[in-house]
Amino acid sequence: MIKYSLSCDSAHPFEGWFSEGADFDRQVAKSLLLCPVCNSPSISKTLMAPSVSTARKKEEKQAMVMDLARQEAITKIKEAVAAIKANAEDVGAKFPEEARKIHYSETDARGIIGQASMSEVHDLLEEGIQIAPLPVLPEDAN
Repeated sequence: MIKYSLSCDSAHPFEGWFSEGADFDRQVAKSLLLCPVCNSPSISKTLMAPSVSTARKKEEKQAMVMDLARQEAITKIKEAVAAIKANAEDVGAKFPEEARKIHYSETDARGIIGQASMSEVHDLLEEGIQIAPLPVLPEDAN
């Protein structure tokens, strides 16, 4: 679609949308275009400022897209963390001990969450116990 700024012979300004440039010419030739103010069929195109995409506009659009993507990612992470927490037992500081019991089949397998120091995490990983940290989102830290 092409938008033209138009004017009649009485200088009434208005806009028109056309599927292509030749569409305007055909409609004017057949007197199908009329001024919406005075109904004059004498219509001509007027000067109009082109829509120019500047670097600033592109940066603003990219920033908006990135912010939206960030918000969507945070929402999905929040949903995943909530699902994990809803289906796991919080064992608190006993996490390393409970993780080992589950790994070595000393207790029933189940989902657990809790706290562990960096050295405890390192030891669990060296033993081949699969664990993963839950992300702490900026909103959670407040």
